[in-house]
Formats: sequence, structure tokens, C-alpha cells
Amino acid sequence: MADWLDIVVRSLVLLVALFFITKWLGKKQLSELSFFEYVTGITIGGIGAEVAMGLERNIFYGITGMAIFGGVPFLVGLISLKSKTFRDFVEGKGSVFIKDGKIMEDNLKKERYTTDELLELLRKKDVFQVADVEFAVLEPTGDLSVLLKKENQPLTAKDLGVVVAPVKEPQTVIMDGEILDEPLSTIGRNRRWLKTELEKQGVTIENVFLGQVDSYGQLTVDLFDDKLQLPSPQEKPLILSTMKECQADLELFALGTESKEAQDMYSKNSQKLQEAIDKVVSILKN
Repeated sequence: MADWLDIVVRSLVLLVALFFITKWLGKKQLSELSFFEYVTGITIGGIGAEVAMGLERNIFYGITGMAIFGGVPFLVGLISLKSKTFRDFVEGKGSVFIKDGKIMEDNLKKERYTTDELLELLRKKDVFQVADVEFAVLEPTGDLSVLLKKENQPLTAKDLGVVVAPVKEPQTVIMDGEILDEPLSTIGRNRRWLKTELEKQGVTIENVFLGQVDSYGQLTVDLFDDKLQLPSPQEKPLILSTMKECQADLELFALGTESKEAQDMYSKNSQKLQEAIDKVVSILKN
């Protein structure tokens, strides 16, 4: 057999062997890696070290071996995209550790986890009592996903029946003292607006390490000089204050007029504005 073909065969055999060994060791050996990624990383490093230190070896053989170990996981990934059965076999499936609030002892033993290790994983999720957990599954990556019981879950705006405005991702408009025009145009702003906002905070672009605009159009900046203190954005509190002033003025107008028609109009609009304030007060206070 030719030397290069021998390298190919040995690489494939070792890859399959290491894969089954890793599967046998279980998910505890993994951290955000698939089985193939874990095996490939170790093996490619080993091959590279062997080729680098063994100067008498043919470097082409080392490159061939690393190419095999790098190419096979790539092909496996392509096949996994098209076949769920193959994907479950290669990447593994989640193991249920807690179901309906009860620990699945058999699954713990299967994955070689002790009770102490389960409790440690729960603590990493800020869960200190198993009784608080409805469902927990050990993912193929080795992470533990936890679903708390309904009474232990934090309240959301949906639970309270409160309608909140959608939040978009912040746009970074200044980085290392340089203006980024593309994010600015994405939010419909320009350099003139940005300079005006910076003037309100009493800083110049050159002093800004990072500047971001949130979904409400507020600019927050981080300066190169960490000793400088900047005022917090005042746009939302100012809007809330203006709305309250307008609502109070409408009430005063209703009390100050003798016209029944005008009085009803002022009172009606004052009530509508108060309803609007109640809806947005939680947003504008933050």
C-alpha cells in the first residue's frame, strides 16, 4: 500500500475509533462542542505537534492526516443537515434529568452524573432547589436547560396584561472615536444629529470610546477617560414630564371655563391623555 493511502486509511480508522470512545465517555467531556468537533480538535492538535516535533517525518503526511480529520466532520455536517436520524446518532440527543418536577435517576446514571453534579449545574442556572424545577434536559453540548415551575417563573408584561413597545437591537454609531455612518443611516439619523446629542452631554466625538443608540433613540456613550461622569439620558423622562404637564393643563382648562361644551372637551381629552400616560409610564421611567 502506498504511504499516502496508508495515512488516509489510518486517519479514517482513528477518527471512527476516537468518535466511539468520546461517545462512551459521555457529555461530561464536552463544552459547546459536538463529538466530531471535540475529537477533531484534539487529533489535529496532536498531529500538528507530532509533525512539528518529528522532523524526520514527511510533512506531507501530517498535512494529509489533518486534512482528513478536518474534512470528515465537514462532510458529516452536510449529511446531518439532511438526515435527522444521522444527526441524532452523530451529535447525540438531549437527556432528560428532571421531568414533572422529579429527578430521572436512570438518565443521570446513563450520562454518569452524580446528584452533586446535577445540583451544581442547577446552581449555575441560579436554581438552588430542585423542587422549583418543572423540566431540565442535558443538551448534546453538555449544557443543562432548565424550565422552572410556573409559580417560580418571573412575571412578564404578558402575564400582567401590559402592552409594551417592541425593542430593537441597539446600533453602535461610534467606535474608538470614529463615527460609523451605516448604523446611523439604519436608524434614520445623521452626523448632525449625533453631534447635537454629544453636545447635550458635553463631550466630543474624539473622547468617545463607544457610542450606542437604543430603540428609543437615546444615545449612550462610554468615554476613554473612565473618571468622567456623564449625565444619564433625559429624553424619556422629559417626554413623560411634558405629557403630565399637558394633562394637568387640560384639567385646569376644564375647571377654568364656564362653557359646558369646552369643559366636556377638556375633560375628555384629559382622560385620554391620562390613559396614554398609564400605558407608557413604565417605558418612559426606565
